[in-house]
This record gives sequence, structure tokens and C-alpha cells, in this order.
Amino acid sequence: MQIITTKEELQAMVKACKAKGKTIGLVPTMGALHAGHASLVQRAVNENNVCFVSVFVNPTQFNNKEDLAKYPRDLQRDADLLHSIGADFLFAPTPEEMYSAEEMNTTFEFDFAGLDQVMEGKMRPGHFNGVVQVVSRLFYLVQPDKAYFGEKDFQQLAIIHHMVERSSMAGTFGKLQIMDCPIVREETGLALSSRNERLSAQEKQTALAISQTLFASQKWAKEAGATVASVQQRVIDTINAVDGLEVEYYEIVDQTTLLPTDTFRHAIGCITVYCGPVRLIDNIKYE
Repeated sequence: MQIITTKEELQAMVKACKAKGKTIGLVPTMGALHAGHASLVQRAVNENNVCFVSVFVNPTQFNNKEDLAKYPRDLQRDADLLHSIGADFLFAPTPEEMYSAEEMNTTFEFDFAGLDQVMEGKMRPGHFNGVVQVVSRLFYLVQPDKAYFGEKDFQQLAIIHHMVERSSMAGTFGKLQIMDCPIVREETGLALSSRNERLSAQEKQTALAISQTLFASQKWAKEAGATVASVQQRVIDTINAVDGLEVEYYEIVDQTTLLPTDTFRHAIGCITVYCGPVRLIDNIKYE
């Protein structure tokens, strides 16, 4: 596996691969890789001739500087994992390599059609502007045939689909496909996340109540008289009753529009919970 740190070198490698008629898979990440990331990379390796993985803690999508500073980083460990899976190229640029000073200090503008006004977008203003900024930059540089994203960040995934459709990237970069990949969980049910590294052993045990409650809510939704509002409130109350957990939001929304829904049909429940100081996200599909 080759490690690349500059855009110029990256584009040269992409050009060489394209010249040989090779298909390219891309897995954008912020590092601190775990088995969830590994599952995405493995798919990219299996489904394409060449696999590029980016490791870049994108500063423009953090509205909390403390969260950015504490985000776990271990490039050597990430590189070792990617090498063992069979990735071909690791792109690990600095912020200065990715952005000009002006880009770093200017909000990236994009029409989200309202997808950024709910849930994560409401709680983290400007977050998705930074996500679209970095993902569109990576798509431009790598020109992948397929790009792989996990469903744990469901709102982000919906916005990336919207971005590709709205920007006509499929036409600009060929038939670009966004590949949705299921949440990977520990045997306990806890959704894998780089932020889990910041949890103490006790907090990790406490956090199990999040997924346990979400799975239980699928059964609650089928009970006689259950409504979206009643199940939503039951989830919030159940998790908030656990010492050490505090729900920031739990919304049951339509999987396509991300707007609130009064039916469980094609619905997904998206949650953010503070476990101590660590902010965790998860989701569950109903029908």
C-alpha cells in the first residue's frame, strides 16, 4: 500500500489507474479506523480494481474546536489496518494541503434542500457544509466509480446522495455510485465509532443502553395503540433514566426526506446521546 500526502501525487496516481482502465473505489474517513471502517474498505477492495482510502480529520466540519482537538488520531495504526485489508492507496493530507487559507475560514455554501436543518444540522450549525466541502473535494480528486459510506451517519449519507444528484456528479465523474453500508456493531450491540475510544470501560458498558433501547423500540412500535410520538418519547425517557446518559435528540423521520413522520412505514429513528462528555450517534430502521 502506498501512502500519499499531496493532491498532486494523488491525481497522478488516479490518472495512471484510469489510463489502465481500472475501476476505483473510494472510502473517505477521518481515521481512528475500526471494524466498521474495515467493512467499508473490504467492500471497496472486493468491488473495484483499485481502492483509495482517505484519512483526514476535516476541520471545517467541526463547530466545536475542543471536539476537533480531542478527535483520536493514529495514522500508523490506520495504515497498518488498511494494508492488512488490501487497500492500494492511503491519502493522508494536512489541512493546509486540502484547503487554502480562504477556504479554511469561509463557510462552504450549498443548497441542502432543507436536509441540513434537522437533527445533526440543527445541533451542529455548519457541520454539513464542511462535510460537503471535503467529500466533493475528494470526489473531484479521486474521481471514483464507487464511494462507500456507513449508515450510522444516516443524515450525512442522505446529504451525500443529495449532493451527488444535485451537482450532477454522476455525469461529471462518470457513473459515480454511492454505496450505503450497514452499521457494524460490537457483539454487545454498541455501534462502532471512533469516539468509542474516548469512553472509559464503565461508560462503554453504560452506552449499551442506547442500542438496547433502539432495538426494543422496534417491538414497541408494533404494540397495539403505539404511535410514533409515544415510541419516540418512550425511547427518550428510557435512555435518560440511565445514570450517565443524556439524550440530545431522538427523531423518527422519513428515510428519504428526513422530515418528521406520523407512520413507521419507511421510518428511521436517529439518536444522539451524551455518555459522559462523549457524544454518540446511532439509528434504527422501523419498516
